[in-house]
Amino acid sequence: MAVYRTSGPTVPTCDVVAIDEVRIRKVAKKALGGRIANRLASTFKMLGNPTRVRILDALSYTELCVCDLSVLLEMRISTISHQLALLKQHNIVRSRRSGKMIYYALDDRHVQTLFRQSLAHLKHSTENESNDLPKSRTG
Repeated sequence: MAVYRTSGPTVPTCDVVAIDEVRIRKVAKKALGGRIANRLASTFKMLGNPTRVRILDALSYTELCVCDLSVLLEMRISTISHQLALLKQHNIVRSRRSGKMIYYALDDRHVQTLFRQSLAHLKHSTENESNDLPKSRTG
């Protein structure tokens, strides 16, 4: 097997160029189109900000208002509001009005599952490292 050297770690590659048309056709039938790929990338981009991740973590336990999140995360209300607006625009969180209060929650179980699985993946990939990840998560 040949090894291709990049600026990072070595990446093993095949010794010969061989195309498996059966596999290509099988994957091509199921592969994401550009529009869906862009929307999915946008969702992951929303998860790429530590403040938004902390907001999602808090909302994975219960719905909260902006003031609660501001105190919990020790951030300005305007910062939390801005991040919630982005998350809501991307259908990651939803809001509910109760009198003068507006409460935020994860949009649906899919978002909660995505968040939990991402956290589980992180725990799995850092099992042998010392870290500050929570021991378990319950819904």
